[in-house]
Amino acid sequence: MELDSILFLLCAAPGVSGHESGAAETAAELLRQLCDSAETDALGNVVGKIGDGETPPVLLEAHLDQIGFVITAIEAEGFARITPCGGIDRRVLCGQEITLLGNEHVYGVIPADAPHLKDENAGKALPADAILVDTGLSQKDAALKLPLGSRAVFRTPPARLGKHRVAAPALDNRAGVCALLRCMELLQGRAHVPVNVLLAAQEETGGAGAAAAAFTAGAAEALVVDVSFAQGQGVSAPDAQGRLGGGAMVGFSPALDHRMSEQLCDLAERNSIAFTREIMGGRSGTDADRIQTAGRGVPCALLSIPLRNMHTPVEIVDLRDIEATAQLLAAYILAKGGEA
Repeated sequence: MELDSILFLLCAAPGVSGHESGAAETAAELLRQLCDSAETDALGNVVGKIGDGETPPVLLEAHLDQIGFVITAIEAEGFARITPCGGIDRRVLCGQEITLLGNEHVYGVIPADAPHLKDENAGKALPADAILVDTGLSQKDAALKLPLGSRAVFRTPPARLGKHRVAAPALDNRAGVCALLRCMELLQGRAHVPVNVLLAAQEETGGAGAAAAAFTAGAAEALVVDVSFAQGQGVSAPDAQGRLGGGAMVGFSPALDHRMSEQLCDLAERNSIAFTREIMGGRSGTDADRIQTAGRGVPCALLSIPLRNMHTPVEIVDLRDIEATAQLLAAYILAKGGEA
């Protein structure tokens, strides 16, 4: 399957933090084709394994969950009140199409007042406790179809943007999941060290999935794949160190293992894989921060895929950066197994 087809399939499957089952089922089905086994654990993580398990594995991790919403109330005229689950960019909400994931999928729209009626609050982000979705249903029907606590997601479909780019919700971090799947494809029959692939739940709400699964894995070391800020119109370095089409971003942070980061840079140079260095003065803000303290401690490296418009319905990545990330991961695993 082509890289963009895998990415579209992953982005189309709903998987808001704490309720990742739709995305987990899709990812597990793809992972089973590439690993000796793939299972879903008690927290909703998907874990794939290759190798004998007699020695501690190398852990490859990307979080599976996406930002979204939780339904908190059903109000008059069938309006559903929702609150963010994860760090939604609330500036872009007015006028958005929403899929409410209740007992059935319900279409809705977040109201946007006509510009003729605007007041002094025009242009301001909606407060987190004031997000309503117009379902077109009666209050009774909406209450039956949409139990409180159900999740909701942006309805924007994935789409190609030019020759190499994709725009979609959930690219944070289905792009990372796609890179791991592509890496496992590259490693077919070639990995000579045990590898665990962790597609983790609940990263957007604290990282509990990665923490628990890393403890269980007992890994010798971990390579985490996430997204990070890409330069674009009005956004430039140092606010964003990545560039669409610039390759994988190799993280350097006090929370990351410096030796592993330098080895990734060396492998990228030797294999002509596009990359940049991403410098952080503290924690990485990814699951690496939780994985490194699992058990007796796990040395971690971080590869990030440049992304524009983070936590919006129109996140953008470049397919070449996903491929570069997968190629670099594979090169690292092959080097661990003695292959130059």
